Amino acid sequence: MSSPRKFHAVRGVRDILPPDTSLWNWFEATARDVLETYNFREIRVPVLEETELFARSVGAETDIVSKEMYTFTDRDETAISLRPEATASVVRAYIEHGMQMRPGLVKLYYAGPMFRRERPQKGRYRQFYQIGAEVLGSTDHPAIDAELIEMLTVLLERCKLDNWTLLINSIGDANCRPQYVQKLREALAGVKSQLCGDCQRRSETNPLRVLDCKVEADQVIINRLPQIAENLCEPCREHFAELRRQLDLRSIPYQVTPRLVRGLDYYMRTTFEITSPHLGAQNALAGGGRYDSLPEMLGGPAVKGIGFALGEDRFIEVIQSAGKIDATRPLDAFIVWMGAGAYPAAARLARRLRQQGLCVELPAEEPKLRKALSLAERLGARFAVIIGENEVREGAFAVKRLADAEQRKLAEADVAAFVKTTAPVAPRTGAQASQT
Repeated sequence: MSSPRKFHAVRGVRDILPPDTSLWNWFEATARDVLETYNFREIRVPVLEETELFARSVGAETDIVSKEMYTFTDRDETAISLRPEATASVVRAYIEHGMQMRPGLVKLYYAGPMFRRERPQKGRYRQFYQIGAEVLGSTDHPAIDAELIEMLTVLLERCKLDNWTLLINSIGDANCRPQYVQKLREALAGVKSQLCGDCQRRSETNPLRVLDCKVEADQVIINRLPQIAENLCEPCREHFAELRRQLDLRSIPYQVTPRLVRGLDYYMRTTFEITSPHLGAQNALAGGGRYDSLPEMLGGPAVKGIGFALGEDRFIEVIQSAGKIDATRPLDAFIVWMGAGAYPAAARLARRLRQQGLCVELPAEEPKLRKALSLAERLGARFAVIIGENEVREGAFAVKRLADAEQRKLAEADVAAFVKTTAPVAPRTGAQASQT
């Protein structure tokens, strides 16, 4: 009889295992904390949406919609897609639930998986994770844009990341961008054959995306193309100047990057990215911009909008590279019980310690003392609590600090306070360990 088939994760997706999940949880909690200090509130939108939502908002000719979405036909013949991004879903929910009737700006954030069938590479997966924030309301004042960017820089500080760059640009609006795109299309017509295959296609379907090309051989040609900064209308020029002033008064350093565009059709005016040198060519940690026409495009009210999304996979990678955050939760106590009469006391103590918020491991079967202490050390436990039938009779348990082998007897009621308030010490060296 043949052996059962061994299964593997689908290509382009991955399992995230402990202890890495501790850092993911820390990062998500930290991001939520920062977002909520700026009065953002969480929204949870479905993983599945009608395909037309993304075709209309992201753009039918974008790579995301035309090549990368996971799309299927539902049983009622509706075309359904796994979400490749979440801004369109958030705006759809904003419209569907009449959130424009709420007071002030509506400030929402989300966290969760997105799906794109891209070529898997470092930091880029077919199921990837994003945290994003959206601001929707009646005003498009650049102070909103600057505060959104400020919020991102606060998160970077909380993650102890300091080697990052903020890139900003304006890509105009419905008044000036069509003329610029036409000028760009005309300039591309004469050089299209010298560009990579993707740029040749984009020069016809989405000329702005040519500016974002990363192919080294194309850079000299792209640098000679017309720049959108020279073609902005006066309102867009003033909006961008005020954004820069708002960033300056917040002491946020930035680089004006004329070639910075976003890959989705709904963006206008402000666009920005935060990059990290730890990520190589695909170096964007976060990006976003203004999308003032998107709510109307989706059948909603004439409100303004701006948002960003950050890639959790990439953020985690950079945090790990920096090595300044240790989010692993320690195992506070490993309870070693010996003799059937000791188990009820051990189970009672484990529950008491856990009620105090401590992380506790309680073996289900009676262990050998030496093996149990060895396992406790390999698990990284701070303390071993040794309970035998003598300890139960005396009402005092042996509490051993594994880093230096210091041991004391404590009443059951005192163990939790001792473990919680005892500061960690450096682990023993090999020589010290051999003497105990």
